[in-house]
Amino acid sequence: MTDIWNGLTRAFELIVTFDPEVMAIAWLSLRIAFSSVLIAAIISLPLGALIHFHSFPGKRLLISVIQTFYSVPTVTVGLFIFVMFSRSGPLGGFGLLFTPAVMVIGQVLLVMPILLGLTISALSGIDRSITDTARSLGASGWQNVLVVMKEARFAVMAAVILGFGRAISEVGLALMVGGNIKGFTRVITTAISLETGKGDIELSMALGIILIIIALIINLILNRVQQRR
Repeated sequence: MTDIWNGLTRAFELIVTFDPEVMAIAWLSLRIAFSSVLIAAIISLPLGALIHFHSFPGKRLLISVIQTFYSVPTVTVGLFIFVMFSRSGPLGGFGLLFTPAVMVIGQVLLVMPILLGLTISALSGIDRSITDTARSLGASGWQNVLVVMKEARFAVMAAVILGFGRAISEVGLALMVGGNIKGFTRVITTAISLETGKGDIELSMALGIILIIIALIINLILNRVQQRR
């Protein structure tokens, strides 16, 4: 209980005093998570609609594979990205390893299956009478897609919220491809891992509490936007 109380006190002090190092780490964590989710959403939402509205051989198998990747370990994605962007890897020439950019790329791959699979599920849950009505009123293919997407917007927003939670809370990938470089690639989760290894439990607890507070605030904002829409 002492560590928890001290962690709460330390977290309050770091937030109230706007500790520069903690603020920089938190800001980088948010930038990477937001960028990852935004890019993943731009790719996954249209692709999910494309898969849902078209029939083709192996569709069920493809959806099963996508759903399997919901729980892929972050270190597995991290290993794949590390191999691809290492000096001997096919993309090593870009020199992105141990940079925030490659952390965003890794988190996009981590979040995409969640957004893609849940978008397909959300669209599948829409009553077929809605699409039938849209077609009877002369809606084109894309107009029909937009109608269904609008009806599924709450479930899609929930998928985005879940994807953001997955992105901001992961640690394995960030350590492997980011390198936990102070002032450059260190995010809250990797800082927690470092401070715990050093034995500074109070600071680790404080950073963990700050991460929870950030995630709570962002989720409240997204839920508020969802309710207004």
